Amino acid sequence: MKQTKQLTVIIEREGDGYVSLCPELDIASQGETVEEAKSNLIEALELFFETANTSEIERRLNNEVFVERVEVKIG
Repeated sequence: MKQTKQLTVIIEREGDGYVSLCPELDIASQGETVEEAKSNLIEALELFFETANTSEIERRLNNEVFVERVEVKIG
């Protein structure tokens, strides 16, 4: 049985499509829809875990990622 890991996904519109990012590993992908961008990122992450050696995973994996909204003054 394969292990699973919870990771953060940030998706934002860029032009006519969407860009998806996993900040824990600094891996990104894209797609024409939110779901496609997310699916493509999951595929990229799975490929990374299949091919990367343990030391590369440990070096790149940042477990302290905080996603928050802040209020700033403008104008």
